[in-house]
Amino acid sequence: MNPLLFNLNGWEIPIILIVVLLLFGGKKIPEFMSGLGKGIRSFKKGLNDIEEDIKTDPTDKPNNQ
Repeated sequence: MNPLLFNLNGWEIPIILIVVLLLFGGKKIPEFMSGLGKGIRSFKKGLNDIEEDIKTDPTDKPNNQ
């Protein structure tokens, strides 16, 4: 674990949020969070697809002949 992240006091978190808001602006933050959410959903979907592929029996192939 990174001890830097857990050594934040109560007043340091709002200061960091204000700096982020000043750097990126009010319009960019919702766009960034939306993109982050889509990326996380896509990642979870990929994990679920891989898990389903692993769970399926490789000997159960459809008979297309």
